[in-house]
Parts: sequence; structure tokens; C-alpha cells
Amino acid sequence: MDFDTTQNIFIESDNLEALKILQKSYAGKIKMIYIDPPYNTGNDFIYHDDFSQSKKDYEIATGDRDINGQLLKSFKKNSKDNGHYHSNWLNMMLPRLHLAHTLLTDDGVIFISIDDNEQAQLKLLCDEVFGGENFVADFIWNNKYTVSNDTDVSYQHEHIICFCKNRDIFELNLLPRTEKQNKSYKNKDNDPKGAWKPTSIHARSGSANNIYEIEFPNGIKWTAPVGRYPRYSKDTLMELYHQGALYFNKNGGVDRKTYLSEVRQGVTCGTLWNYDEVGHSHGNNEEFSEIIGKGIFNDPKGTKLLKRIIGLSSNKNSTILDFFAGSATTAHAVMQLNAEDNGNRQFIMVQLPELTDEKSEAHKAGFANIAEIAKERIRRAGAKIKAENPDKNLDTGFKVFKLTGSNFKTWQIDDDNAIAEQLEMYINPLKDNAKEIDIVYELLLKMGLKLTATIEFKDGVYWLNCENKSYAIVLNTLSQDDFNAIITKKPSKTVVLDKAFLNDSEKSNVILQFKDANLNFESI
Repeated sequence: MDFDTTQNIFIESDNLEALKILQKSYAGKIKMIYIDPPYNTGNDFIYHDDFSQSKKDYEIATGDRDINGQLLKSFKKNSKDNGHYHSNWLNMMLPRLHLAHTLLTDDGVIFISIDDNEQAQLKLLCDEVFGGENFVADFIWNNKYTVSNDTDVSYQHEHIICFCKNRDIFELNLLPRTEKQNKSYKNKDNDPKGAWKPTSIHARSGSANNIYEIEFPNGIKWTAPVGRYPRYSKDTLMELYHQGALYFNKNGGVDRKTYLSEVRQGVTCGTLWNYDEVGHSHGNNEEFSEIIGKGIFNDPKGTKLLKRIIGLSSNKNSTILDFFAGSATTAHAVMQLNAEDNGNRQFIMVQLPELTDEKSEAHKAGFANIAEIAKERIRRAGAKIKAENPDKNLDTGFKVFKLTGSNFKTWQIDDDNAIAEQLEMYINPLKDNAKEIDIVYELLLKMGLKLTATIEFKDGVYWLNCENKSYAIVLNTLSQDDFNAIITKKPSKTVVLDKAFLNDSEKSNVILQFKDANLNFESI
């Protein structure tokens, strides 16, 4: 949707591989990461990674790929009777968290949903990856309002572990004040400074030596009640009187006026999150069902919860990453929050196209895999948000990318006598079925540019614009005049495939021209 203009991204891929390809382009650029990984309950499927042999060879050996290298499955059930029950899960999480750490801005933060099956292990793992000194909080989400009678303990909470990249420069935002918190502020006497609430001018502790009596110009005398002590000196109380900041009630009591306009316009976040503030599991299922249908996806997180997390940890222009996207609640919440506060946040979702069970409601509804559910949820939620906010310029589109192999041939020599054959094959380094736009995106990532860069093809040149800088990619033969035209536009970098040159002499000449113009040039 809106592929050419949107700043949002959806990647269908094993998230470990996706995190790797995002490293160069997005290192230090992600403000907030939220993930809802498998909880390792004994029935979960976890990604099965191995680093002691080639990934392809390992996957063939374990049955994840067939002998032709076709992927069969990227995840395996991790049963509690497995001797490596915890270590399998931790081995899956560790490399992903290391890569996530690199992607965060210096003041960035990660939130991870988990339950008691792995909460303790996850906390220790994050201590290792992010540093114990960068622990922010273990937020407790009261996610259920009923008690189950099936077991002796009914769990009504989940954990949301929060770590930042650098605690010295990171601070959570304040929560917005609620109507309930503001309800006690009224304007009983039409004070020109607006609504206020009374605050006692005496304290429960102090020194008897400080007790005094004061008479105000209106004739009212005041002294602290027995067992209480003045909060303010006589001079301060008299100054408050002349400012009109004291309230005298009918019983002779005196209070200071605390004005709503002068209190902090936000409240500190606590670690206990009740379902009446951030939603509950039952409500989250209903929210999802209203958009996609009943029974399509079990126990998704809700937008209330994600809006709380996003609001606490980002600004209106932040990039939000979720690499266990699931039903894409994070993307939905980003779009909804942008509509509410006129923000310009962008999202990057990563989800494995995990096949749905043929007997499931999702499969019956036409969703072949989880990624299809997530994409459809974003489409429908985005359309609804736009319809409800017709006067706002909201980005509810997203670019979809599917991770595949490289478009360039792999250099692989098994026999010294095959070098000549390999060199001959490499006269054209591209695979036979490579599409030009796919090549451009692969080079874009290698150049460290964002996937949201705009791409325009003009006069044989792919022009990329990213963060107010232009870049040129040349895949096919150009004339000398065409190269001169590129030089005139002074791109930040120009990348040209070797096959675009007629001969080595022309290539050398063009390289010298770019060098003389002090322009960055690379041939591949």
C-alpha cells in the first residue's frame, strides 16, 4: 500500500536474517523495540538456529530443508521434557537481542513481553546483552480480570521486561494526566487562574518551636491544629494571601490553592499496569476479531498496551521495530497513536510466513500464513483510522519485502582447475533470473541506505534519495555523456556494475572523472 511514499516497512523473513540485513542501514536509528517472542510454555515453536556448521547444511541435517535446499520449517516445538528446554530458548533469543542492541539509538529502549516460564532467564540474558546497569523496569501487566478454577494458581499477569541502551541518557516519558486525576480540580470562586484544589498548609511532622499564630488582612486568625505544624513561614503565607492563592473555608480553615495549570502535565509511570488502563486479554481478542474475524489469531496484544509502551518510550518522529510481529498490533498502535497526537512515527515489522494449520479458522478464512494475517490487519486498521480522521495526513501504508538469496552469483571454488570457469561465469556477476529492482534494493542495503529511500529511474540511472541525499546506481551500459550528467548532479555516491562499461579503458576513464570531481564512486 502506498509503496512509493510510505515510510513503514513489513519484512517477511526469519527475523534473525532480517536483523542481520538491517544492521548497516539502521544501526543506531531505532528508538524503540517491542517484541512478543514465544513464551516457551512447552507448547511453543521456537526458531532453531545453529552456528557450528553452515545454516543450510544444518537445516538439511535436521529436516528443516530438503536435499535441494528448499526451506521446510524454521521453527521447532520446544517441549518441557527436552533436556535443553531453557537453553534452546535462550540460544534462540541471544543473537537476536545482540543484533537488536546494535539497532537502538543511544537513548533507545527495548520492551519484551514474557511470562513466568522464562522471565528469570530473560532478565539475566538481557543483563548480559544490554548491561545490568541499563535495566529500567519489570512492568507487570494485569492482563486478566477473571480467575480460572482449572488449577491451584490462576495467573493474571504477564511481565514486560524493559532495558535501555544507556541509562545515563534515557528517561521514560510521563504518562498523560487522566480525567480522573483532574476531576478534583474545580474553580469554586471563579479564580482567574482557573481550576484548583485545596492543599493543606499544615504538616503531620515538624517542630513545636515553629508553631505560630497569624492574622490575615481579612481578619481571620490561623494556627496549626494540635499535633500538626505549619508548612510555610509567616512571610510565605502572607505572600500567598496577597497572590490570592489561599482559600478560606466556612469553618475557619485555610488551604493553599494548587492550580491545575501549574501542576506537571504528566504523571510518573508505575510498574503495575492494570487492565482498566491498558486492556486485558479478552478485550484484545475482541479488538482483533472486530478487524479480521473471530478465531483467526489467539491472544494478540492490544493497542491500548502498545500505545502505553510507545508513548512512554518514543517521540512523534521515532522509528518503532517489532521483529516478532505476530498479528501486527504494534503497527496498528503506531498508526492509531499518530492519529491521536498528530505524530509521524514509522514502523518496521518482521514476521516469518509461518504456515497456518489447515484445520484452523485462519486457514479457512484464506490466510495461508501468519504474515498474511498481519498484513491484512494493518490494511484494515489503517483504512479504519483514515476513515475516522479524514482531515489528517496519515501514513497508513507499508512496503512489503520478502527476504531471498542474493541477486549476485556466489563465488565458490571446489577445484583449482575451476578458477577459469568461475571467472568466465563472473563476467556477468548477476544471476540469470535477477530483477533490476531487486538488485537496486540489495545494493541500497549494502550502501547503508534505508528501505524507505525513494527510487526513480531516469535516463538509464536509478536515482535514490535518502535523508536528503541523492545516490546513483547504474546497472546497464551508459554513454560518456550520461556519466557526465551524473557527475553534474553530484550524488553522494555512485555505484556501477562492471558490465555497464564497454571495456576496461572506459571504466578507468570514468573512475578518474569521478575522482577529479571529488565524488564517491564504486564499481561492482
